[in-house]
Amino acid sequence: MSRDSSPPRLYTIPSGTPFLEALARTLLADPSLGGKLGTNISLADMTIFLPTRRAVRALGDAFLRMGEGTSLLLPHIQPLGDVDEDELVLTARIAHENTRNPTGITHISESIEPVERQLRLARLILDLPDSPAEGDVARALALAADLGRFLDMVETERVDLKGLSELVPDEFAENWQLTIEFLKLVTARWPEELERLGFINPAQRRNLLLDAQTAILTEEKSKNPIIAAGSTGSIPATAALLEAISRLPNGAVVLPGLDLVLDEDSFLAAPHSHPQYGMKQLLARIGATREDVSLWPGCKISPEQEARTRFLSEAMRPAETTEKWRTQLPRLYKDALENNSIGELFLLEIETFRAESETISMMMREVIETPGKTAALVTPDRGLARRVAMDLRRWGIEVDDSGGLPLSQTPPVAFMRLVVDMVAEDFAPIDLLACLKHPLASFGDDKLRLRTIIRELEVALLRGPRPASGLKGLRDALERSDDKDDDDIIGLIDCLDEVTGPFRDLLDEPEVPFTDLLRAHVECAERLAGRSKVLAEKEEIALWAKEEGDAASRFVTGLVEAGPALGVINPYAYGQVFSDLAATQVMRPRFGRHPRLFIWGPLEARLQHADRIILGSLNEGVWPAEANIDPWLNRPMRKALGLEPPERRIGLSAHDFVEGASAKEVILTRALKVEGAPTVASRWLLRLQGLVKGMGRADALDDPHWLRWAEALDATGTPRPMDAPHPTPPLAARPRRLSVTEIETLIRDPYAIYARHVLKLRPLDPIDADVAAAERGTIIHEALEEFARAYPEVMPKNAEEELIRIGRNVFAETMDRPDVATFWWPRFQRIAEWVVAYEENHRAGLKRAYAEVSGEIEVTGLKQPVTLRGRADRIDVMNDGTLAIIDYKTGRVPGVKEVQQGLAPQLPLEAAMALMGAFKDIPKAKASKLLFLRLTGGDKAGEERAIPVEDLAAETWANLVALLKQYEDEATPYLSNPRPQFLGRYADYDHLARVKEWSSGGEGGE
Repeated sequence: MSRDSSPPRLYTIPSGTPFLEALARTLLADPSLGGKLGTNISLADMTIFLPTRRAVRALGDAFLRMGEGTSLLLPHIQPLGDVDEDELVLTARIAHENTRNPTGITHISESIEPVERQLRLARLILDLPDSPAEGDVARALALAADLGRFLDMVETERVDLKGLSELVPDEFAENWQLTIEFLKLVTARWPEELERLGFINPAQRRNLLLDAQTAILTEEKSKNPIIAAGSTGSIPATAALLEAISRLPNGAVVLPGLDLVLDEDSFLAAPHSHPQYGMKQLLARIGATREDVSLWPGCKISPEQEARTRFLSEAMRPAETTEKWRTQLPRLYKDALENNSIGELFLLEIETFRAESETISMMMREVIETPGKTAALVTPDRGLARRVAMDLRRWGIEVDDSGGLPLSQTPPVAFMRLVVDMVAEDFAPIDLLACLKHPLASFGDDKLRLRTIIRELEVALLRGPRPASGLKGLRDALERSDDKDDDDIIGLIDCLDEVTGPFRDLLDEPEVPFTDLLRAHVECAERLAGRSKVLAEKEEIALWAKEEGDAASRFVTGLVEAGPALGVINPYAYGQVFSDLAATQVMRPRFGRHPRLFIWGPLEARLQHADRIILGSLNEGVWPAEANIDPWLNRPMRKALGLEPPERRIGLSAHDFVEGASAKEVILTRALKVEGAPTVASRWLLRLQGLVKGMGRADALDDPHWLRWAEALDATGTPRPMDAPHPTPPLAARPRRLSVTEIETLIRDPYAIYARHVLKLRPLDPIDADVAAAERGTIIHEALEEFARAYPEVMPKNAEEELIRIGRNVFAETMDRPDVATFWWPRFQRIAEWVVAYEENHRAGLKRAYAEVSGEIEVTGLKQPVTLRGRADRIDVMNDGTLAIIDYKTGRVPGVKEVQQGLAPQLPLEAAMALMGAFKDIPKAKASKLLFLRLTGGDKAGEERAIPVEDLAAETWANLVALLKQYEDEATPYLSNPRPQFLGRYADYDHLARVKEWSSGGEGGE
């Protein structure tokens, strides 16, 4: 197409001027632009092209604001499809005028849907010989997503992929050679697949539509005014259309933020990463210079705005000409003094990411106090955007986040993923509870009743060691529990069996069509969610209710339609595939958001304006993002194919930054640390800071009062250390039955006795617990007990074999757990060898051994008698009539001094009870031996620790009576961890006693 000889009509709306408001104001006042677009022109005669659909909506709102509520016939406002739009909406009127249809516009094929393209590319990748996905469907989908972006990139930049064959593989490493061969295969087969389907790629369709629009405008010479505004022409097809419009007799192009201040040498030297690079390229494409660009009619630049523009232009000056700063600094200093160029441009460097979001939310909240004032956070950091949106809810403010929420994080899709996890993990406790406790889970039944049943199921079956896998494992565990006759739990398991059956059966197959899995998954999720009342007289499936349900429904419908393209997959990968596909979709709220507060991504912020602009997450790697090379081509390859370097994206980001920083009131923020790691300030911030330092105004960007306000927002005054709890229940509520092990607890942590006996609280086992140390100890104790009961006097000849046989029977119920079979059974075998060797020496003076002996005795001399009960692991009656009391330990063994000082009184108290005849079948006798046997099965399988007896039993009993008398005084509190030497050893009730809060050090340590 030859270039029109007409001079281009180019305008610019300078940075810092509200773009859409300026456009609307001028066109309302004079649609013909002083006759330059024709005569007798009205707004309704005009066509205006804008970069995005969001800009189209915003311009319509701007016309209404500028028109102050009067009735208006608005222009035809259409999106160009620039940057993120998937297609171009042609102006119907212009297309209708094209009676000859020279471009064949009606024959442009439809573009393939993105999800279907990803699935088809994934299948093509999986079917390749020596596929890089190696049969992994999730990996193939990730490669397909990257490949789709690659195809869009090369088609957008109009690069011929035939050039791949001209790349010299020998010049590159082997991995790049493999990549080139892979691209050759895919790029050869993919066009054939599209042709078979009758589709084209989205970027190709956009190019064809833009080309058709360009041809129509060039050949038909429409008499109606046409204005293209706000586009940087980053897409070659868009740049061609802008060129055509600029040369129409009744056309005009309005550029956003063309820098008219920067000197010509610097402008021409602007690299790819410079904010004006795109403008430079567009002007060169049109065949114009900055001198051909006029200020948009009606735009007035104040001295302050001009000074701010000059300051930012100098800060972003190309590195090749930064020596000119020396001559510019005096002028910039004068601007700062006389024209307040930096006056309302602030920089906040905040300690943490969390504090950054809180500070931003406070700055946005403060704006509401001024009637009519608006504020917008502009950031590419979706984490910061979501965090600020949540922080604003503390004031009941729902803010418009244009970036939306990933569909995978919405309740319906999150619930669907939990359903997959629950079934795929064979109803493992954590996955089962996560799904059933989700707000959407109801089976269509009463939610309150269902939650009660789920709690019963949790306590009865899921706390402690994991049941065997599957619903059968739950039924077997229920049969062994005390709740085996609970009809509610039985009914819940039966309902799960019925609802998940079809989906479960498919997941057990080796290969299944993806669509069959999806349909079964959706049906299962729908039945688990049941139905909910939307209106009094109407019900619908709860999964698809509300705004997020509608978005999830559209996603699933599209996936069902595109699913056959993926074909048959391994069901094992289904959950990851579903999650990955959902993560690519975004849900944007439609209504109910605050009218004066906004959160925009840099793309959405283009052409929009707010009274206070906050540019957040200005850290290198975030804004700008890293110039990562794509996974398919390295830099030499891109250059050889004629693709723009990755820094081109940085240039677009820089333009967005300058546009935002040019507003009247601007606050720049960054976190010094994110997730505990130090960050690096954005290159643009470093330039701003360097420039103000060179001006002699190093503190010009500081505004500490926001940080002080943010700190004060949650301040609660001078911290006051929390006191440890000291409950003093009445005597009647104090415990009257204690075990010998609880006496040790009473000494070390009296609060635990209060919680258990006075508050009647029992600790719950962890969900899906491993075979904990306590259970391992119980198993080993049981094996040794059975051995002692079977052979109380004389050991058999094959003692070790017999003990191992007994142990195998005891371990039988837990041997299906990998850690038991792998670690604890071999350890028990070593313990058995050591115990037999020990018994051969110990039993030399033994008359009879008694295992697991229980007894109790009343402690007298108290206002309220207390019954002391004990259960000795083993009491041996020796030939001399004395007793040997033995305690097995699989964990920590108390030291001798601990026992002698009364801090570990179990064995001495059992000795005192034996002396008073508290144990049935054990004659009253003095203990001559108090023994701890430490049984670990490690390198040292066992170890004996003997406690000197002497008068220890009598002393310990006297200390017990004194202790119990002390707790008869109602003024005596049950303190938490009163002995510092035991602080830090976690106990079951420490969280209830808030030990971490009151025991932390005064300097913030623990």
